[in-house]
Amino acid sequence: MEKEIKKYQNKEIYDYSCSETIIHAANDYYQLNLSKAAFKMMAPFSGGMYERDVCGIMSACISVLGILFTKENSHNSPLLKEATISLRNAFLTEFGSANCQTLTDTLKDPVFGCRDLVLQGGTILKNTVSIYQNIEKNNEVKA
Repeated sequence: MEKEIKKYQNKEIYDYSCSETIIHAANDYYQLNLSKAAFKMMAPFSGGMYERDVCGIMSACISVLGILFTKENSHNSPLLKEATISLRNAFLTEFGSANCQTLTDTLKDPVFGCRDLVLQGGTILKNTVSIYQNIEKNNEVKA
């Protein structure tokens, strides 16, 4: 996932925000085959929904969980709820906040911006997906 994130962080080729970088990288890494419309859906989560509120990195990571773990809808997707809570908790443990303003005020690099935060968020996503894909696989074997 790190390689994919770094690819989309290349500002000479792409001009993606934090949320857009995560969704594009996840699309490649997990072979999601997302449409252009799906990518556009992540755009308004940039910069904490443009008001430095909920971090776009976390929003994009949770969106990827939705793609991977939603069966028919949220009510019929028990792993989705567990994975979402797990990712959010891991994000809060790693960064101390999910608020864009707090994160950018305290952790954003003056030269590289949120580059490292996006990489760390991608690692949190990858770890969470791995855990819940294994749970899903084990549940299918038992059924």
